[in-house]
Amino acid sequence: MNKIFKTDYSPSQVDAVLLVLRAAVAALMLTHGIPKLQMLLSGGEIQFPGVMGLSPGFSLFLTIFAEVVCSIFIFFGVVTRLAVIAPMITMLVAVFMIHGNDPFINKELGLLYLSLYLPLLILGSGKYSFDLVLKSI
Repeated sequence: MNKIFKTDYSPSQVDAVLLVLRAAVAALMLTHGIPKLQMLLSGGEIQFPGVMGLSPGFSLFLTIFAEVVCSIFIFFGVVTRLAVIAPMITMLVAVFMIHGNDPFINKELGLLYLSLYLPLLILGSGKYSFDLVLKSI
């Protein structure tokens, strides 16, 4: 019963949770980014909103960078704190600009992703990552 109320965790436990969080959020975000990459590579007309004065094509490119490239970095724990910044910005744009006037249900997923990226920004990737290897170089 005491384990239910435990609040002190070993560094190994925190590192394991960070590994699972990194892998999960990156893999799930790839399911959003890969279809966008396929849309870009198909050569067809780009159906994507341009934001902040950017063209639809460039907005799509930045979104693909955040959702695919950064997700791969996050998955493997490579420059994780830096890699989560682009997806966080993408989620902020999605929530407050793309879905700004929409009901909350349309903003919920973006806010959920944003909340999952925040611990990675603060805590980094943990021991089970390439960041640890890069740190020792």
